[in-house]
Amino acid sequence: MSSNDVYQTPFNSRYASNEMKKLFSPRTRFSTWRQLWVWLAEAEKELGLAISDEAIAQMKEHIEIQDAEFAIAQEEEARRRHDVMAHVHTLGQAAPAAAGIIHWGATSCYCADNADLIFLRDGLNILLPKLAQVIDQFSSFAHQYKDLACLGYTHGQPAQLTTVGKRACLWIQDLLMDLRNLERARDDLRFRGVKGTTGTQASFLQIFDGDHDKVERLDELVTKKAGFKSAFIISSQTYSRKIDADVINALASFGATCERIGGDVRHLAMFKEIEEPFENDQIGSSAMAYKRNPMRSERLCSLGRHLSTHPAPALRTYAAQWLERSLDDSAIRRLTLPEAYLGADACLLLLRNISAGLVVYPAVIRARIAAELPFLATENVLMALVHKGVSRQAAHERVRVLAQDAGRVVKEEGKPNDLVERMKGDKFFAPIWDEMDVLLDPATFTGRAPQQVERFVREEVARALVPYAEILVDGRAEDTNKFVSI
Repeated sequence: MSSNDVYQTPFNSRYASNEMKKLFSPRTRFSTWRQLWVWLAEAEKELGLAISDEAIAQMKEHIEIQDAEFAIAQEEEARRRHDVMAHVHTLGQAAPAAAGIIHWGATSCYCADNADLIFLRDGLNILLPKLAQVIDQFSSFAHQYKDLACLGYTHGQPAQLTTVGKRACLWIQDLLMDLRNLERARDDLRFRGVKGTTGTQASFLQIFDGDHDKVERLDELVTKKAGFKSAFIISSQTYSRKIDADVINALASFGATCERIGGDVRHLAMFKEIEEPFENDQIGSSAMAYKRNPMRSERLCSLGRHLSTHPAPALRTYAAQWLERSLDDSAIRRLTLPEAYLGADACLLLLRNISAGLVVYPAVIRARIAAELPFLATENVLMALVHKGVSRQAAHERVRVLAQDAGRVVKEEGKPNDLVERMKGDKFFAPIWDEMDVLLDPATFTGRAPQQVERFVREEVARALVPYAEILVDGRAEDTNKFVSI
């Protein structure tokens, strides 16, 4: 049967990176089990158990499971109805000198759960540098456009001006929270270690003839070999499924950020103020050849929305566990853990592309400001009139009447906003006629936005990106002209 005749997850065929797909592949999973068996045997031998050098050597020679061995494992599992024991026997055939000591004292969760913790850690280590790069690229964008005034929007309506760069900092700030959440989730991970069937280490205490120190030392040795700083002192047969929920909550929160950013880019593309990268041969619509659809941002919203749904099954799986363990967690975790990581990875690939190539249209932005600025400037006009000795209430009423008339013309007749011309033609406003150009300068409406951007990038962003300095492009902070303005 061709691969085209069976369902394929779009994460594999379309969205996720090769490194993340490999991490959650069957070969990586079962090879990690084999590595865990090697670490266990090495530690047990170091502590005095009768395990030969040949046994360990043979196991090491066959750490990576080969294609032909998958078929053997499938046959074993069909016969034994137990995936871990199927792979114990499969490795035993490849390493006959070790057949009798593979998995000595361990339970299935020694392999499965410890492997999952390794995948959770390594997956976060794949995601975090990509997120740092996205933050770095958006920061360059924010710095480049820190002074470019644009309409702000509240309630979906034009509001006080902001700047293109300041708006980007809203995205960056949320991404910095995601960076912190993912770093914390990774750094909080601990190894399950060597705990036995219900977490009491009874089997290992028996193997070491009641020597508690050796059992604790075994746990420490294997934990260190796996690259973890510590293992849980307390576990049941499994590590607590609350750990899955904790990690997935952080990933899902990032998914919500992705949908938020993607939605903003889509709105700005609708206004023709900003566009995501659009390739020369890219087709926006099969029917409407002129279209430049923001398909990356739309996909980002879609995948981010899917990612943000994953906490529910993770939390319900944790809550549904019985006593020391129940197996109703197995099937759902095979779905939720890989999909959460693959989804986050896919979102980061899109964000990395979008953040590296945003196109800005200053002329459109200025035109949109010009259409709304007369209304936004009325507060400045009021204050200027009062400063000239005009009654504040009288000024307010005169501005209100003219603004309502101008708004009516815009909405009912589709004509440009002529409020400024109305004020320049009304002698009531004569005391400030010579100030009108200054009162309508967009730069006077953006407050401290440019200074906020500079401080934010210099302090908070720079501090957060210190651990990722080596993977970021040298000199990127000085490259303030990498984004296109048209």
